[in-house]
Amino acid sequence: MARNIPVAALCLAVGAGATWAGIGGIGEVPPLGALLSPAVGLWANTTNDLPATASAKIPGLTDAVDIRYDARSVPHIFAATELDAVRALGYVVARDRLFQLELQSRAGEGTLTELVGDVALMADQETRHLGMPRAAEQRMRALDTSSMHYRILAAYADGINTYRRSLSTAQWPMEYKLLQRPPREWLPVHAMHLLNRMGYTLAHSPIELDLLQARALVGDSAARAFWDSSSPVQEPIQPAPRSAPREALSAVPAPGAPDTAALRQVAALGHGAGALRWSRDATVDPESRFALQQERAFASNNWAVAPGRSASGRALLAGDPHLELTLPSIWFEVHLVVPGVMDVGGVTIPGLPGVTIGYTRALAWSFTNTGADVMDFWRETVDNATRPTRYQLDGAWQPLEARVESYRDKAGRLVATDTVYYTHRGPMRKQGREWLSMRWTVLEAGNELMGFFAALRAPSAAGFLDSLAVYYTAPAQNMIVADTAGTIAIRSTGKHPIRARQGRGTEILDGSTRANDWIGFRTVAQYPQSLNPAQGFLASANQEPVDPLLDSLYLGTDVHYEIWRGLQVNRLLRADSRVTPDKMRRMHTDPGSVRAERLAPAFVAAADARRLQGDTSRSLAAAAAMLRAWDMRYTKDNTGARLFETAMGRTVSLLWDEFIPPGESAPMVRPSESRLLQLVRDSASVWWDDRRTASVREDRDALLARALRAAYDTLRAEFGDPAQSPWTWGTVAPARPRHLLRLDGFAAPPTPIDGGRGTLNPSVGSAYANFGASWRMVVELDGTPRIHAVYPGGQSGNPASPRYLDRLALWGNGALDSVRTPRTASELAASDVRAVLTLTR
Repeated sequence: MARNIPVAALCLAVGAGATWAGIGGIGEVPPLGALLSPAVGLWANTTNDLPATASAKIPGLTDAVDIRYDARSVPHIFAATELDAVRALGYVVARDRLFQLELQSRAGEGTLTELVGDVALMADQETRHLGMPRAAEQRMRALDTSSMHYRILAAYADGINTYRRSLSTAQWPMEYKLLQRPPREWLPVHAMHLLNRMGYTLAHSPIELDLLQARALVGDSAARAFWDSSSPVQEPIQPAPRSAPREALSAVPAPGAPDTAALRQVAALGHGAGALRWSRDATVDPESRFALQQERAFASNNWAVAPGRSASGRALLAGDPHLELTLPSIWFEVHLVVPGVMDVGGVTIPGLPGVTIGYTRALAWSFTNTGADVMDFWRETVDNATRPTRYQLDGAWQPLEARVESYRDKAGRLVATDTVYYTHRGPMRKQGREWLSMRWTVLEAGNELMGFFAALRAPSAAGFLDSLAVYYTAPAQNMIVADTAGTIAIRSTGKHPIRARQGRGTEILDGSTRANDWIGFRTVAQYPQSLNPAQGFLASANQEPVDPLLDSLYLGTDVHYEIWRGLQVNRLLRADSRVTPDKMRRMHTDPGSVRAERLAPAFVAAADARRLQGDTSRSLAAAAAMLRAWDMRYTKDNTGARLFETAMGRTVSLLWDEFIPPGESAPMVRPSESRLLQLVRDSASVWWDDRRTASVREDRDALLARALRAAYDTLRAEFGDPAQSPWTWGTVAPARPRHLLRLDGFAAPPTPIDGGRGTLNPSVGSAYANFGASWRMVVELDGTPRIHAVYPGGQSGNPASPRYLDRLALWGNGALDSVRTPRTASELAASDVRAVLTLTR
């Protein structure tokens, strides 16, 4: 789907008021004359951004590199050496995604203010207080410049900078013109910053602060039942020796008196809605939220089927990572061939040299996030409450490292400074009257790139996982792989901390003694994993990696994981012994919901119970009838999903009043949604009572009926009579990928889809971001793997390009495209060649 650049240009340049607000007022609006200049303004970006033939010279190449762009705009890079392929990769990624490269690396570096102004100051301060830039710089200093790791990073930078230097001002991506900033030089360390940003996205979960707040409100026993225990339903990633989920739906302890020790700690750490957050997104004012301040709604799926359960007798693999839906996409599709060395395709993250998810001639792989708890906190004793220089450890004073952080705007002017302190554990910052230090595996990562390059040479699934495990630290991922020999395997790969005294990572610990430090990490043999399981399939969907009854060593708690999609994907795979690639494709957008099946009937039963007790509400009766008629599938044209979701939201706001601190209007923290399964079984639980209605003691049916009636009335007021103006799911909950800077003129049109929260296609939308399937891939591991894939958007980051949104319709319909896998340039048919790029020395 091509964009209309004259309309977009006018929207941005002439209608700057509304559109510029889309990026929070980043900087001053450029002079209209400059934006409308036919020579260098936005109009200059309307020219063809993928000419039929082109050439360039890259310093350092050992031989010419032949790049063929196929009909899907995927560059197939044919190079003589691995480093030549990496240089070419840097060039082609920059050619389509130059602005994205810089924006994402600056997000991990904490220098967004230098690109967009002080509207990004909070985001930059968060990044630096977490110690991310310092960690990246330390990794680079530790690298031997003669090592393959450094040479790969440098070669990638060579390719990016060669393209960057070739651009005239007129050829700059239009975001640079809008921001009135030139593209900056790409340095090898920028890839390290981007790796840290990935870690922040996938492994930043300070549960200690949530548990502490909960203890201060409902007491220790009730708080731990929600925040320091495992999921009540277990369908783990490492298959358990059973053919069904394990359920432990015991009653939840009643809320008790506030825990006095927790109250004292809360007071020491500070009061207010944002006080107990270690740089959590929830503290950011939505009206000034910068583009990379993400609302967290991440989810991913992957699964593999053994030959014995596939119709073809070949192993099958599906990958389906769910992240923020951005334009351009977080992924860029590539294929690299170096004869005798590598033949790999799939998607890369712009800024990281290599293929992140994809396939070789021998195997295919994908990832989901483990959700493991890899971040802990310690309460430190310092020598000065305001400007500390030392901290106490085992009875002696140890020096603190103090790092002054300076923040500059687009003009280089200093806009803020602060100081970040470091103990032997990691960064330390002040929270109220306390000083808390943090240890986080993300700050100790850095060799993951070499793991990927080693894994690409693996001839088998087991070899692939073992190669990565040698190098991989963070963010921990459920790595699933299948090979042409028929093996399927999965491993939750990454460093998993082991705490002292078999402890759990749910407490803020005393930092004055090393006895409370981490004592090591799980060995690879202790990682949750499975190879060729008897059940004939494997699946991960962010559920708990291993059943805690089988492995008591702490990985995380219920709030780190989700149960619904894991239950659904295992149910579908368990029911089918003749799986085909097309069935795998349809599973990506399967609208079935275990969540709705388990919880929607409770609303209907509550309405029926209230009717028998004399409730004559027409709204409640109509709502119950609508839910009763709903098939509990999130299809685009159904009306029940919207009512159910709204009722769920009302239920949560009514149910968790116990977690509303004095003086606040909303819960400070909320338990995992899976806990509703326990409460629904206990109709008289005191948790159902809304203490704000002092004259009424609600039970389950009263509260659920109240929530359902309110949901119906709300939707009727917003969307009209459902009989005349249907509340169709696709209309009110479409996917809409947003531009990285939230520029409305560059956003995708609303795209109705099948799926929703808790389904295998769990798109979640808001005013600030959309989340969903960022890449879908199905692979049949025949002698030559057959790959089908798609992502929402297109290869080009230029909103004026016909390649900016050309994959969106396919993605929205749940379809996949056939991926080309030529071994040589000549294998790609001439009719399938969209453009040719030749790189020389």
